[in-house]
Amino acid sequence: MARKSFQQELEELKEQVLKMGTQVESAIAWAVKSLADKDPNLARKVIDEDDLVDEMQHVIEDRCLSMLALQQPMAGDLRTIGTALKIVTDLERIGDHAVDIARVTIALEGQPLIKPLIDIPRMAFLAQRMIHEVLTAYVKRDVAMAYSLKPLETEVDDLYQQVFRELLLIMMANPSTIRQATHLLFVAMYLERVADHATNVAEWVIYLVCGKRGDIDADDPNDKFGDVDKSIEP
Repeated sequence: MARKSFQQELEELKEQVLKMGTQVESAIAWAVKSLADKDPNLARKVIDEDDLVDEMQHVIEDRCLSMLALQQPMAGDLRTIGTALKIVTDLERIGDHAVDIARVTIALEGQPLIKPLIDIPRMAFLAQRMIHEVLTAYVKRDVAMAYSLKPLETEVDDLYQQVFRELLLIMMANPSTIRQATHLLFVAMYLERVADHATNVAEWVIYLVCGKRGDIDADDPNDKFGDVDKSIEP
């Protein structure tokens, strides 16, 4: 009965991590929408709801520490708890970047945008997709899906470089745009970092399943398990 209760706790922990991930995924969407629509009220909502993300992190961390102290888990169960502790740190950082983007919306309130937002929303879409897919990989314990984030991360990086070049040219042509262009560059940088955090989560999923953290940037894409130890049982 005690073992069954502990397995139920592990399942509930997974559900809490998924709920937090879904919240930060929405926060990124709302933050970029607030910028594209020039909606400071939506931006303030993103900022206000970051307290919820922080509270989720604290609740999950407290639960993990309690389970470690009371249950003294071994092997795969220990990895499940340790992975949750690592993942929520990255999710909290993603929530922080949503707030950063929302603050740019407020800073630019009342200003016409110096260029149509095309690549930044595309970056946001890809970043959201990465968050969604890595959460699915986490729930399903799907290593192949975790590795599938690599081309998405590459696309986000390429778009960031494109945004950087375009905004740099705009600033050089018209110095009066420097302030807003700098803000938009920061938005692109925040989204690029969101993709990095999603990649970190993917690598923790690989650790959860295989017992060794993979590097989806360095590992051979033709060897989906890279150099992880496949002999370790989940």
